[in-house]
Amino acid sequence: MQWLKSEIKIHSPRRGLHDVTPRVAAELERLGVREGMVFLYLQHTSAGLCISENYDPTAKRDLEAFLDRMAPDDQSWHQHTLEGEDDSASHMRSLLTGVSLSIPVENGRLLLGTWQGIYLCEHRKHPQERTMLIRVLAV
Repeated sequence: MQWLKSEIKIHSPRRGLHDVTPRVAAELERLGVREGMVFLYLQHTSAGLCISENYDPTAKRDLEAFLDRMAPDDQSWHQHTLEGEDDSASHMRSLLTGVSLSIPVENGRLLLGTWQGIYLCEHRKHPQERTMLIRVLAV
């Protein structure tokens, strides 16, 4: 077994779910991974990662609406607003989405389900530069 490591920078243009599956797959190919397990970790507290449906765009829109309802911006009870009205809510949304994923790799392919994709969940309203660490236990 061998540990491989990499990272990718992701520019998120706005709040929402952004499909990063092709970027992760390309990085695995660059690393030459054929078999193993990939671990993704986002080094941020106001963004997250999730696996969700990537076929029907209405699924993504429904998830974005769900996050809006679960953690709305600019609530009177929010105290953490140093970086703006979305500050506290973005951290709450990150709790809901999480910041890490693990996905098996077989024959050089991510073993995602037929309709699954990997999403960066940007919880800030404005453009951000995010760093995703990639660690692979390759066999």
